[in-house]
Parts: sequence; C-alpha cells; structure tokens
Amino acid sequence: MNIHHHLDAATLSAFAAGTLDGALSVVAASHISSCSACRAAALKAEQVGGGLLASLEAAAVSEDCRAQTLERLDRATLHRFPAKASSKSEFPAPLARLLPGMRLADLKWKTKAPGWAMVDLPLPAGSRGKLFLVRVGAGKSMPLHGHGGSEITLILSGAYNDRLGRFAPGDVADLDEAVEHEPVAEADQPCICLVATEAPTRFKSRMVRLVQPFIGV
Repeated sequence: MNIHHHLDAATLSAFAAGTLDGALSVVAASHISSCSACRAAALKAEQVGGGLLASLEAAAVSEDCRAQTLERLDRATLHRFPAKASSKSEFPAPLARLLPGMRLADLKWKTKAPGWAMVDLPLPAGSRGKLFLVRVGAGKSMPLHGHGGSEITLILSGAYNDRLGRFAPGDVADLDEAVEHEPVAEADQPCICLVATEAPTRFKSRMVRLVQPFIGV
C-alpha cells in the first residue's frame, strides 16, 4: 500500500495522549494500522508525553479520582496503537472490531442521494461525533461542502480526487473548518471511505441543506 496522505501532527498528538474524540480515534487508528510513518509519529508523541509526565512532582489524589482516571484511560486506549492490519479481514483492525465477522458485501447500505450511500457505525463510549462508512458511485461526486469541526476520512477501496489531490486506499484526509472540497470518485469503481465528523457537514448547496436532516450527515 503506497500512502501519500497522512494524519495531521495535532491529530497524532491528541491520539497519543488519548484525548482525541472516540469517532475520530477509530479512523486515526485504522489509518495507523497500515501506515508505518504515522504509527512511528504517534509512538514518538506518546514517549514525549510520558517523559513530561514523569518529570512532574507526584500529588495525592482521592480514590474516586483515581478510579475515574483509570476508567477514562481504559476507554481512551480502546483503539490506540493497533496491530498491523490483518490480511484476513477486509477492514482495518479497529474498524473490524466494530463490525465483527462482517465483510463489505454484508453491509446494509442506505442510499442518501443518487450515487451516494452510507452505513452508520456504533460510536465508542463517550464519543460526541459521528462515525460512518460512505460509498460514492464510480464517477460520482459528493456535494461541495465544508466542515463544522474536524473530519477524518480514510479511503478503504477505490479512490477520489479533489482540490487537495488524489486519495487512494490507505490515504487519509484530515480536515478542519478551513477546508471546502468536492470529492469525485474515479470512474473505474466506487470509492468506499470510513469517515468521522466532529460536527455536522456544511453543504454549500441550499437544496442539500434542506434535505440534510434526512441524510444524517
């Protein structure tokens, strides 16, 4: 897998610290499972954070505070630093855990617009965002849109092009509120992506905005 687009440094730092929202963390971990460069960067960020913590003076805490902290750490590490993707599954390991025993052919796609379908995925406990799979038909495009917060998209199969370049399997688009784009799937096959959003998508088309409550993005 030849990966050209990687996670942002701020995302990697938050991921390593366990402070990245659960939905975003699933996509980040799924990318890291097949990207040695981002995996190494996340591990380095964790080591830096660990060194800073080790340098702090110890402070007494209550048993209740200790229990709550350990519980949060358990949740934060659910998708962190996954093993390398297994060839036995069509999905990266962090995603496969949410779809146990399933294949792409088993997914129940819901058509949202001509050439565009989605599958909503269960969110990790405590997540505030939205996690889903999206399938854009061959040669079709997503409407021009911006983002209400962070959005991370991992390409699972197929490829798309937008003003940021070409995104193929393993590539990740790590975007924020400043970016507007209109992904167009390549003509030879549908493009299937794993997407996590922090806030609702900001579509430019008035017509799309009118139906957005029914689309659920």
